[in-house]
Amino acid sequence: MFRIDKGDNSIKPLRARSFSELGFKERQHLQEWIAKYPSCLGEDLLIIQKEFAGFSDTQERLDLLALDKKGRLVIIENKLDDTGKDVTWQAMKYASYCASLKTESICGIYQDHLTRTGQPGAASELIADFLEVADLSEVTLNRGVSQRIMLIAANFRKEVTSTVLWLMNFKLQVPCFKVTPWSMADDLFLNVEQIIPVKDTQDFVIGLADKAQEEEQASSAEAARHAIRREFWAELIQAMQSKSKLYDNISAGYRTWIGAGSGMRGVGFKFAASGKYGRAEIYIDRGEQTENKYVFDQLLAQRKAIEAVFGGTMEWERLDHRRACRIKCETEADMFDREDWPRMIEFMTDAMVRMENAFGDTIQKLNVDIRSQTFEPTHGEDDL
Repeated sequence: MFRIDKGDNSIKPLRARSFSELGFKERQHLQEWIAKYPSCLGEDLLIIQKEFAGFSDTQERLDLLALDKKGRLVIIENKLDDTGKDVTWQAMKYASYCASLKTESICGIYQDHLTRTGQPGAASELIADFLEVADLSEVTLNRGVSQRIMLIAANFRKEVTSTVLWLMNFKLQVPCFKVTPWSMADDLFLNVEQIIPVKDTQDFVIGLADKAQEEEQASSAEAARHAIRREFWAELIQAMQSKSKLYDNISAGYRTWIGAGSGMRGVGFKFAASGKYGRAEIYIDRGEQTENKYVFDQLLAQRKAIEAVFGGTMEWERLDHRRACRIKCETEADMFDREDWPRMIEFMTDAMVRMENAFGDTIQKLNVDIRSQTFEPTHGEDDL
């Protein structure tokens, strides 16, 4: 590695160093660097725990536990100057231990990490934001055998690289990252390089593996849930069309929600349902947190008048630790219980018609006002 000297129009070599000679430690330094900047591993990761030891009948600890953008658990094992012979086996053990973790447990693990590190927010909401879903019920965390492993070290022994390359034949991807400290005078640098699979071929190799994995994981139960949702939404849309034109051009889908526009970008009249609830809501997500909060606050300022037209109270959720905002009318319900459908559909469509009447004119006036506003872009966890 070289440093470019523009003044001399030359390059000057940096000196490769070892972590041990520089006095760096595995947990105190390398682990903390990765925890604070996980994107150095080439993708968006959400670190949900450090030194995780929540395994039954064992005192073993994995270095870092994370979630990727598909809701899969990622086991990250760090070694300093040498991997040792057994790091692959060690990481595979940890992955097997984590295979049984359910969504509730994962949220609990992350909430403990947030509490111990003094970070605000509810784990379930922050995970939903990271996965870019409105509600965590829309996804399944740690599905099946989807657990991933990442290995990080300055040097990889042949025993490790041979095992990792062999596992690729079985569609098991174990990315290996070589980390090297460099120095020039008093300045220190760190190079993080993915060596397996080679970065240029990563998308192709992982794409094949992901496709095969997704096909294997597709289950009859998931297909059945999709079919039930489509049927439920079809009945709800039909009922809604007898009361309002809001959903005249909306088709039934397989997700946990369907939505119609309000005339303002990023503000929608949305239905959402799961095995626990059925609701009608105003969902606000214009892509920027400051804009969303402004729209919500402008509506909240008129809450008394809006609820007078609505004919009741609604739940106003500013969701300060999230990018979006929501105003909802909700009932306990089970989308997968057909006997509950008539009551659910009546409640949800009635609430939506009253929401349309209560918010319609106000949103249109606000849409005119907001065009004259200037907002500073927001950055951070809420943009994930």
